[in-house]
Amino acid sequence: MEAKNEFADQQQMFGHPKGLFYLFFAELWERFSFYGMRALLTLYMVQVIFEALAERDYATAAVYASYGSLVYASTVIGGQISDKILGMRNSIFLGGILMAIGHFVLAIENNIAFFLALAFIIVGNGFFKPNISTFVGTLYPYGDPKKDSGFTIFYMGINIGGWVAPLLCGWLAYEYGWHYGFGLAGIGMLTGLLFFWSGIRKNVFGDRGLPPNEQVMDKKVLGIRQGTLVPLLAVLSAPLIAFLLSSYKALGDEGSFFEDQNIVNIIFKLIGISILIYLGSIMVKATVDERKKLIVAVLITFFMTIFWGFHELSGSVITLFAARNVELTLMSAAQTNSLNSMFIIILAIPISMMWTYLSKNGKNPRTPYKFGLGLLFAGISFYVLSISGASANENGLVPFAYLLLMYFLLSVGELFMSPVGLSKITDLSPKRIVAFMMGVWFLSSAFAFQVVGFIGKQLAIESTDKNIGGFETLAVYTDGFMLIAKYSIGAGILVLLASPLIKKLMGNVH
Repeated sequence: MEAKNEFADQQQMFGHPKGLFYLFFAELWERFSFYGMRALLTLYMVQVIFEALAERDYATAAVYASYGSLVYASTVIGGQISDKILGMRNSIFLGGILMAIGHFVLAIENNIAFFLALAFIIVGNGFFKPNISTFVGTLYPYGDPKKDSGFTIFYMGINIGGWVAPLLCGWLAYEYGWHYGFGLAGIGMLTGLLFFWSGIRKNVFGDRGLPPNEQVMDKKVLGIRQGTLVPLLAVLSAPLIAFLLSSYKALGDEGSFFEDQNIVNIIFKLIGISILIYLGSIMVKATVDERKKLIVAVLITFFMTIFWGFHELSGSVITLFAARNVELTLMSAAQTNSLNSMFIIILAIPISMMWTYLSKNGKNPRTPYKFGLGLLFAGISFYVLSISGASANENGLVPFAYLLLMYFLLSVGELFMSPVGLSKITDLSPKRIVAFMMGVWFLSSAFAFQVVGFIGKQLAIESTDKNIGGFETLAVYTDGFMLIAKYSIGAGILVLLASPLIKKLMGNVH
């Protein structure tokens, strides 16, 4: 009865808890800051941070991969600290403040400040990102049918931020200078925090998101209360992470095992091996039915990692391709980062309606078929870019329409895969390890950036020529895109062929 009253007392707006809309705008502006900065990051490294290096593309790919991997890995740690010590409200405020600091420090054109800024964003994202999404779920009672539509509204905020931010930050950076673009991203983050604080002040969240208990916050470690120690350690960890990011050079000489490895690469390889060993031990002890479903969960995570690895090239290699080999008439290279979110906004409702229609007619494809088709769409999107060279003008620039079609197809693939993956992990995992498997799922995005880094290094153009472009770079990119297309289409066909077997392993999970 108490739980029922707890939800009944909530202020409502458009049939949903009022708190949802405060979280919607908080997340919209946080994603504005994140994607606004990301749109500029690769170009800023190539044109400013590593401008004097012959291997500037290689260094940019290495740092971008390490940054992306650590951004997503940090959410696993931040989520645990929130659950055990800070609570969601404190974590969101701490994360938002750290991210804002990072964005404003990025506005300082200095190499040391650059790596420190990325470190603050990584730590801040670890506290902010997992908690604001979880917060949405706390607004609805268990089994409430409105919860799914509530998350749909919330995720629309993510994509609005991801669509608008590259357009505005990219325009400011292009017209007035990098620091204006990064500065606007910082303002976006502070705006998001103001929306969240306004919701708390108006008591739209009730008592949700508070620390587990005040005793945990007040408990002293090394004479410092935990509520103070966590933010202190978060700030102190930034220089260490900045050092990891700045170690972008390979650890070994040509021909050695460490030839193409930096410290972050090694860390993630060790994490990956540890996860596989632990999963192996779980499968040995699991029942036959649990083992079958766990195999599917691992496969889904693996194929999602491949997809995100190709998808996240949008912020690195594809941005450089746009800057060097696309005839940009409507937007700058940084602004092309908005295209994916734009198509997600346009396509999300039609594709959702399509699944509903097929479901009513008993023809809604099961998860493995959706994954296979998603990988096929991703592969075809890169195939489109790979054949664009045939339409290049005398300067080696291809029509913008190729890039537009590529993002359309990639976004369709994303909508086939991403919305269903997370829910299937919870359905397929034994209850005793659901939290662990969710952590592995989120880490898959971190490992995807290792794929991004590997591809970025293979497609690195080694030159300090500011007027780089033409048919030489076009050949490097289009050959690389053709290879990606083959791998993605091959993976998609493999999943489709294996779908009948995967369906049997999944049992009653759709």
